[in-house]
Amino acid sequence: MPIYKTKNENFFKKWSPEMAYVSGFFAADGSMIKNKRGAYFIEFKSTDKEIINKIRKTIRANLAIGEYQPKQENHNKRYRLQIGSKEIFKDLLKLGMTPNKSLTLKMPKIPDKYFSHFVRGYFDGDGNVSISHYVRRARNNKKSITILSGFTCGSKKFLEKLFTKLKKITNISSGTLYYHSKGHRLFFSVKDSLILYKFMYADTTNNLFLSRKKKIFEKYFKLR
Repeated sequence: MPIYKTKNENFFKKWSPEMAYVSGFFAADGSMIKNKRGAYFIEFKSTDKEIINKIRKTIRANLAIGEYQPKQENHNKRYRLQIGSKEIFKDLLKLGMTPNKSLTLKMPKIPDKYFSHFVRGYFDGDGNVSISHYVRRARNNKKSITILSGFTCGSKKFLEKLFTKLKKITNISSGTLYYHSKGHRLFFSVKDSLILYKFMYADTTNNLFLSRKKKIFEKYFKLR
């Protein structure tokens, strides 16, 4: 008997913590395709199979996860979940997602109570956190550590909207928005990085987060 491909066609119709997270991740690392035959597809891509698996379960899709090696040197293997659905495609358009959205991405109108999930999803796709060690010469060469976190995007307006809303509903007070290496970047220093961490991971009961990035924050807490 044939195996029928299933997915939750209504997933993006109503805001929920899960829908907000997956929308955020899609805004960062998703794509929309309409092929020559008129079929509609959406794709999620990541170098972390863990998160693609979690998204597949959340959308209740019984589809296989593909994997491929990019042609560029020193690029890690990537994992891909492709879903064929005109209904899901249309719902993502209503949220402001578009094919070739990297330069035109818009911030959806997200209820405040779901915004942390959306931010965490976007962070897991196009966010970064790093720990640095340095020597403070003014304090007898004392070794110190610092943490830096933030987001990248092809659309400056998207990051401006993200920054504005973060300042509105959290205690984040400052950040640096700049252009570098063909993309816009919004980054936070220690104080605001810790606020961002508490905001993004305050509610992870749905288990939707990328372990690798969360552990970097927690490593900093142990080291400082």
